Amino acid sequence: MSDIDELKKEYRLLERNVLLLIMVPLPVFSYAYLYTTGKSKDLLIPNLPEFLNVLFMVLAVSGLLLQSMRFRKRLKPTRDKSLTFSERFISYVRTTMERYWILLAVGLICAAGLFFFQNPGFTIAYAVCLIVVSLGKPTPDRIVSALRLKKEEKDKVYEIVRREDL
Repeated sequence: MSDIDELKKEYRLLERNVLLLIMVPLPVFSYAYLYTTGKSKDLLIPNLPEFLNVLFMVLAVSGLLLQSMRFRKRLKPTRDKSLTFSERFISYVRTTMERYWILLAVGLICAAGLFFFQNPGFTIAYAVCLIVVSLGKPTPDRIVSALRLKKEEKDKVYEIVRREDL
């Protein structure tokens, strides 16, 4: 198997996993949102201490900041020209997966916070999370930009993401 074929496999796995991590918190948050905005509230929800409301909000905002800082910090070494293209690309894949795991946690924290505390701040935090998810989804242009690729390496990225089976 060639190097490009291996990177294609890694990219397809990344693409699938990112979509799954995006999808998981959507129905959970949707349920929490519909429950808190609906007229009939027939579930017995325990009254949790108020400090948990604040803690969940701090965790959600911290997660949003953390994923951004970690993503940038972990991509910095990939700009080193001594690394091969494959090493840089794999580093991008792993860093992106880490980012989306954090965003999954943020989405679930926002859903739990909204459900238990009916705090609209969690809706705003989740909206910001969705914006980050949308803007961070790996596309050829984002990969090229994040890794600061030029010419033939840029072409390799487009070759990796191209689907031949369509």
